[in-house]
Order: sequence, then C-alpha cells, then structure tokens
Amino acid sequence: MSSSIDPSELALKFGWADYLVFALMLAVSAAIGVFYGFFSKSKQDTAEFLMAGKSMGTFPVAMSLIASFMSAITLLGTPSEVYQFGFLYWLIGFSYFVVMPAASYLYLPVFYELQVLSAYEYLERRFNKAVRMLGSLTFIVQMNLYMAIVVYAPALALSQVMGLNVYASVVLICVVCIFYTTLGGMKAVLWTDTIQVVIMYFSMVFVIIKGAIDNGGFKAVWDINDASGRTELVNWDPNPTVRHTFWSLVVGGYFTWITIYGVNQAQVQRYLSVPTKQHAINALWINLFGLFFLMLTCAFGGMVIYAKYADCDPIRSGVVSKGDQLFPLFVMHTLGDYMGLPGLFVAGIFSGALSTVSSGMNSLAAITLEDFIKGGCFPNMSDVVSTRVAKFLSFLYGVLTFGLVFVAAQLGNVLSAALSIFGMVGGPLLGVFTLGMFFPWANGIGAFVGTIVSLVFMFWIGVGHQVAKANGQISVPRMPTSVAGCVNFTEPTIVAPTSFEDPGEPLAIYELSYMWYSATGCFTVIVVGLLVSACTKWQDVRYLDPRTLSPAIHWFRRFIPGLTGLGDNYKCYEKCNVSTTEMMKNKA
Repeated sequence: MSSSIDPSELALKFGWADYLVFALMLAVSAAIGVFYGFFSKSKQDTAEFLMAGKSMGTFPVAMSLIASFMSAITLLGTPSEVYQFGFLYWLIGFSYFVVMPAASYLYLPVFYELQVLSAYEYLERRFNKAVRMLGSLTFIVQMNLYMAIVVYAPALALSQVMGLNVYASVVLICVVCIFYTTLGGMKAVLWTDTIQVVIMYFSMVFVIIKGAIDNGGFKAVWDINDASGRTELVNWDPNPTVRHTFWSLVVGGYFTWITIYGVNQAQVQRYLSVPTKQHAINALWINLFGLFFLMLTCAFGGMVIYAKYADCDPIRSGVVSKGDQLFPLFVMHTLGDYMGLPGLFVAGIFSGALSTVSSGMNSLAAITLEDFIKGGCFPNMSDVVSTRVAKFLSFLYGVLTFGLVFVAAQLGNVLSAALSIFGMVGGPLLGVFTLGMFFPWANGIGAFVGTIVSLVFMFWIGVGHQVAKANGQISVPRMPTSVAGCVNFTEPTIVAPTSFEDPGEPLAIYELSYMWYSATGCFTVIVVGLLVSACTKWQDVRYLDPRTLSPAIHWFRRFIPGLTGLGDNYKCYEKCNVSTTEMMKNKA
C-alpha cells in the first residue's frame, strides 16, 4: 500500500449506491418500528412493549441474543486486536461453551420460575429492596456507558476512512434507535436484531473471503501472519498480569460473558419473551454456535488485514490514527471499486450498533419503570400509563446515550474499554446474583456490603490501571509491523532522550489483566458477602423462597449441610412481592 493514498481519496469511492444500501437498512429498521407501533394486531400494553407478550419464537430471540452484545465494537475491535496483538484472542470463543450451559441450566431457570420483568426484582425477592436498588443503579450506569461506546466506536472508525461525519453518524444511530424502539417495543427490537444479524454475518464473511482471495488464499494469509509471530494458538502462562493467556481468555472470559448471558437485564428480558423455558434454552444453544462463528470470523479478519498491510502498516505510516479504523480502510481498499458493497459493510457495522443500543434502551426502560417508578412511588400505576412511561423512558435513554458519547471519546481502545466496563461493573453484579442463587445462608446485609466493597475495589483497580498506563508505568507490547513497502514514506527518526525520568513500577494489582476483572469483582462480593452474613446472623433457610436458588442447589441439596427445612416456612409459592428479610421479621 502506498502512503500517498489519502483516506479522503478512498472516501470518494463511497458513492450513491453505497448510501442507498445503507439507507435501505435504516429504512427497514424504521419500518419495523412503525409496523409494531401502529399496525400490529396485538394490543401494545406494558407486557407487549417490554416482553413481546411472551409470543416470540426461538430463532428471532437467538439472533437477538447474538446481536445484543456482539456489537460494532466486536466487528471492528476484534480484527484490530488480532492485527496488533496476534490470533491468541480466538481462545475466548471456548469460554462460550461453558457460559451457555451455565446460563441455560443454572441461572435462566431462576428468572423464568419467578417471571420477573426486572432481573433486579430477584434481588428483592432473595434479599431486600436496598440490594435491588443498588443493583439497578449499577446496571443503569454500566449500560449507558457501554451504549455510548457502541455508538461512538463505529462513527469514529468510519469517519476518517469513509468520510462520514462522526457526530452525524452518532445522531443517525440514536435517532433511528429511538424511533423504532420507542414505537415498536420489544417485538421491533427482536425482529430488527434478526435482520441486522443477517446483514452483519453476510457483510463480514463476504469481506473477509474476498480479502483472503486477493491475498493469495487462506494458506497464504496464515503463512504471512505466521512469519510475524501472530499465529500463537495458546499461551499457558498462569500469570494474571499477562494480558491474554488461555486462563484469562477461557476462565476469565467465562466470568465476563456469564455476566452478560447469566444475569444481564437485556438478556433476561429476551429469555422471558418466549412461551416456555425450553424455547429460551434452545435460543441460547443456537446463539452459542452463531456467537462462536462470528468471533472466529472477526478474528481471522484481523489476520487477513495484516496480510494486506504486512509491508506497510497504516498506523505507523499515518494513513489511519487508530486500530479501530483498520477494518474500514481494508474494506475500501478491497471493495471500493464495487458499487454498493462498501455500503453493505457500513450497514453491517451500523447494524451492530443499532441492535445493541435498541436492546439497551428497552432494558433500561424496563428496570427504571419496574424498580424505581412502579416499585417506588407509583405501585398502582395503570397499564396504559405504564406503557406510555416505558416509551418515554426509551426516548430519554436514547438522548442520554448521545450525551455520553463525549465521555466514550476519552476511553481509548474500544474493545478493551468495553470489556473493562463490563468487568468493573458487571463482575460485582454477577457476584451478588451468584451469592443469592448459590449460597442460601447469605443475607441482605452481606449482599449489600459485598456489592459496595466490590464496586469500590474494582473501580480502584480499573482507574488505577488507566492512570498507570497514562503515566507510562504500564505498556502493552504490540506485534511487529513494517513500513518497508510504503511508497514515498520515510518513518521519522526518533532521537533517544539524553535523560528521562523513570516512571517507576505501578502497584502490582493495577497490572491485573482486564480479562480477570469480572472474576475478581464476582468473588469479592461472594467472600465479603459471606463474611458479613456470618457476622450479622446467617439467613434462616426455612424462610427462604426455594425458587430464588439455582437448580444446582436443589440437585445436590442432600449433600449440602445446613439446608434442613429449606423453604418449609415459606408459604408464598405462587405470587409474593415480600422480600425474605421482611418475611422473617413478620414470621409467626
């Protein structure tokens, strides 16, 4: 590649046919919202708007499970990760084969049995209202930051390479999401997700196959990457400070992804949008293979990009400024001369952003309505008013997402930033749900204190890591690249300073790999929660709703000490909005 190629020249190849393809995708998404908002035969009450009336089939829910968190961050960030750090990241795919069975048989049955619209209602059923409020607030912060990253990442990446204005793209994503999510509710979200996933798969597979063929075939791509050391398949180093190893990607990856598929509000809503629990389990298994295939496709895409630019790195040569712009640049070089195909790729990237943001808006509306409005000041709100409030909340969170884009602009590498947020916030949330489902003796005080301690601890680690990184105390070595083949480009000579101040060593805990954040946060809640519960009197299991415990506890109940009389004094099996703590206070 010649360094004389200006991204603005590539942007000129993005013509009317590409804009047409892109516009059609947006128009279809909007049309689905209009259909379910105005022409659907089903009455759009609260259950219809937030849970699709429990009438969805397995396939659209499975596609939506993929779309919700396989966002534009994954589509752009994974190829960039492999290009810069090697193929080792592919190992995270194996964590999915542990996550999906765990979600299907250990976590999902609890939510399905209780039929809670808000996942955090579980925390009140199991512990008390304070734990529920804490969990809800934590999720709101986490999801809003994540959605902002999801919107900003593709807008930034496409702006420099394809000439699309960053904030025009951000506004477009937010407006379209607000439109079809607010009008059509969960059904519109699920069906647009399904269409968008098909577009994502087709565009990614087509681009990568075409790129591999142009570079001499799949074997040639592998050989070029192998020569640069990018084909490491496994690293058994047990050191938790090493960024990516088998242990951090598979074991740490399990905790990262079970946070999403086990207890995340957006996924729980999807589980409850189907008629039976088995439908939800089937959707998870379909999602497993779709997720694994998409991750492998994106990872191999990074190798194809490196094969294209092996002798002229676009970052070092100044053609692009960030790794997340590598894939759009590659697309314009590979497909720029084919009318409509770059537009298909842009449609695929924006589909990833739309699906994630629409899912987030709907889930945030659900927990705000259930946990803070109906669960607080207006418990007797009518269904008609509830539906209107849910729509307004969807709109409000869409506007808030746009505002937080300016925060997302400061977070650096989008893939690690997104996973770090899920680790710092999602880990403690996973911990409090796991504490409730797997440890019958834990009480509400322990759960509340454990969650607070874990959140503070994880933010201390995460913020400390970022500060140490900014101070030069932590650096992540990248794979070698070359600019030897760049035309009319000479890399400037870096003159070594005669003297420099040693930044010193960072605190050891700051060097912890971001892939261990979820596990660390989860176990912090469990350990602290159990210690505090022991000091403040264990939960009396006789007054515990057995439905709040994971099926695993019931499977092995006879082997677990201290469970004699579990649920014997709990008489509210059909419908009960009273927390376990309140029941114990009022016990006969």
